[in-house]
Amino acid sequence: MSGLVPELARAVARLNSIDDVMERLRIGRSKVYMEMDAGRLRSCKVGSRRMVSEAALVEYIDKLEAGAV
Repeated sequence: MSGLVPELARAVARLNSIDDVMERLRIGRSKVYMEMDAGRLRSCKVGSRRMVSEAALVEYIDKLEAGAV
């Protein structure tokens, strides 16, 4: 069971590119940026790239399912 904790930590720590987010949510680039600008999808800058953490993506999906977005 101790092997699951590092694996889970890696999954949660994953950063997704905008292209990854587009593919996973099946939405366009403009919609991804609109959701980030509105504060509904958290993101961070890594150098010049905008990235979305796995935790932020899961949180966004949970909000969609709850009807909060």
